[in-house]
Amino acid sequence: MVVRLRLARFGCRNRPFYRVMAADSRSPRDGKHLEVLGYYNPLPGKDGGKRMGLKFDRVKYWLSVGAQPSDPVQRILFRAGVLPPPALLAMGQKGGPRDRDPIHPMTGRPLDLEGVTIFDDPSATKGDAEEPLLDA
Repeated sequence: MVVRLRLARFGCRNRPFYRVMAADSRSPRDGKHLEVLGYYNPLPGKDGGKRMGLKFDRVKYWLSVGAQPSDPVQRILFRAGVLPPPALLAMGQKGGPRDRDPIHPMTGRPLDLEGVTIFDDPSATKGDAEEPLLDA
């Protein structure tokens, strides 16, 4: 039995709502599943509420036992910081800037990486990197 992490569609017409599920690859999209791992709402409310919620420990468990994420779930897990970028996204052939920005998993808003301060390694010497090499 091959286990897939995939989306099951809920909601009404023109108002989709998805659940992230671990399911047998042979079962239908909205059919029998093994476990509900979270949700994804592509249409957030006017208050900017949560867009996705995941049980990270259970997602990591299913990935560790060999479950394969579908392409949409792989993008969601990348945006949540669980997986590395998908192959097509890393090559820059598909997707736009909104797909490359890491997203905060609880709020659904892009993370502001410009305001993050990265501290240099204190063991590195500062003089070595600043001096240009001169050929005499």
